[in-house]
Amino acid sequence: MSDSIVLDSSSKKDNPPVKRQIHPGSGRRKPPVFAKGRQLENKAQEEIKSLLGNKSRQRDLLIEHLHLIQDTFGSLSAGRLQALADEMKLPMAEVYEVASFYAHFDIVLDGETAPAEITVRVCESLSCEMAGAQDILKDLPAAVAKNVRVITAPCMGRCDCAPVAEVGHNHVEHATVEKITAVTENKDIHPAKVDYRDYDAYVADGGYKVLRECYEGKYDRDEIVDLLKNTGLRGLGGAGFPTGLKWSIIRQQPKPRLMAINGDEGEPGTFKDRHYLETDPHRFLEGMLIGAWVGEVEASYIYIRDEYPAVIKLLNKEIERIYAEGLNNGIKLDLRRGAGSYICGEESAMIESIEGKKGFPRHKPPFPSQVGLFGLPTLTNNIETVYWVRDLIEKGPDWFTSHGRNGRKGLRSFSVSGRVKNPGVKLAPAGITIKELIEEYCDGMVDGQEFKAYLPGGASGGILPASLGDIPLDFDTLQEHDCFIGSAAVIVLSNQDNIREVAMNLMRFFEDESCGQCTPCRTGTEKAVSLMEEETWDQDLLKELSTVMMDASICGLGQAAPNPLLSVMKHFPEEL
Repeated sequence: MSDSIVLDSSSKKDNPPVKRQIHPGSGRRKPPVFAKGRQLENKAQEEIKSLLGNKSRQRDLLIEHLHLIQDTFGSLSAGRLQALADEMKLPMAEVYEVASFYAHFDIVLDGETAPAEITVRVCESLSCEMAGAQDILKDLPAAVAKNVRVITAPCMGRCDCAPVAEVGHNHVEHATVEKITAVTENKDIHPAKVDYRDYDAYVADGGYKVLRECYEGKYDRDEIVDLLKNTGLRGLGGAGFPTGLKWSIIRQQPKPRLMAINGDEGEPGTFKDRHYLETDPHRFLEGMLIGAWVGEVEASYIYIRDEYPAVIKLLNKEIERIYAEGLNNGIKLDLRRGAGSYICGEESAMIESIEGKKGFPRHKPPFPSQVGLFGLPTLTNNIETVYWVRDLIEKGPDWFTSHGRNGRKGLRSFSVSGRVKNPGVKLAPAGITIKELIEEYCDGMVDGQEFKAYLPGGASGGILPASLGDIPLDFDTLQEHDCFIGSAAVIVLSNQDNIREVAMNLMRFFEDESCGQCTPCRTGTEKAVSLMEEETWDQDLLKELSTVMMDASICGLGQAAPNPLLSVMKHFPEEL
């Protein structure tokens, strides 16, 4: 891996060197100055009116309308932003602050040049960097045409196919300069078709039988809540809150209630939700609808990260079929598209984004179950959590709890990437060790490489040495080693990897993705990067900084960001 921040590709003057992209909403960029009394542009007004047509202008659709403008014109000009603000009856400052918060919106101010016709995003998160992303970033600008822009990007949820690039909305897996260049030359910018089990195939295999039985009165709502409690199912987005308890709490709240499904799995190393949505989406949809029925909610909002365009397309299609079949039972299903912000994986930041705002995490309490989306009690769940609901009801708690190793119960979906022969989503018993996972599910390490270390829970979960490879992987088993499993994003490292550089990659990710709301995280991650770039780490200062970040940050990003550097100091002192 390379420590380079600016990669030299000056051999081609038309394409400048690729620089690290600091998240636009991090609060580290100087805001623009708009001319006072700026007049609306007639052409921009006409364009926006025509583009929105009879679509609602309600406040929470701001991000959806920004996507529509970006998709149509390739960027967001100042004139069109002002026209949108006028059309939605919002202050220009509010529209701009939302648009500038998200990484996937390209704002073009007066006097600035619009971005190139085609944008190539090259993932530089850990698994892709291990697979050679920096070499691609170094060589690609000189290989592509003038109408192509090359920028860096955080994890795209395809770590098992590293390195990965995205040309427009078309992902190039196991990317090379030659493969990316060929896609840009063909202007193949749309997502590839996904071969998934559609509605008819799902129903033929017993799909929606449980949901229909719920509607028909075979099941009692509290009975399902008790069943989930007995299975021990916990939230699979990272926090691990007991699902049955969460469903029980929402039933105690006053009506009306809402539901919000979090499909913004931006943790480097995580891709399990994408896997399940691209293979068996109706199992997720049925589980979500059962949850909506149990919670007696009025609407369910599904928030999917913008890096998953194929998922967004297929879900829109299959939700239409659900409406046509009457399976929504009067519940509104609303799919919302993220815009490139890791922080929106935090439940309250997701709620803010669904409301059309910057993805700033909220202070808690109150919790979303009490005051959530649009101020109403909201049941929040991860994609995979509700994906298992149908199976748990059909097969019962004993089926789920019969799995497990080393005293643990249940199944876990491990997103495995890094130095293994066969990466991917591995459904394995809870409590399996990393050594067992590598040998039994991943066909061992890559030839010629020795197991050295691993990340049990993505960038946030810390780094453990191979000598601690016999710890059961599950909730609550890693805390004594100052790590956690989170969403079970396992990245395997070998003797070819420098753990200090690994930690640098992870901290730069947190620096880039800090939302900028609170000083401990915004300034702390930036300061941590600068201290870690020094030849000799000031360990006392880094520990003091870490304590401040963990104790004072508003949300889990700042609280967990120090984990990689603390892991290096604790478990890999010989590398400092």
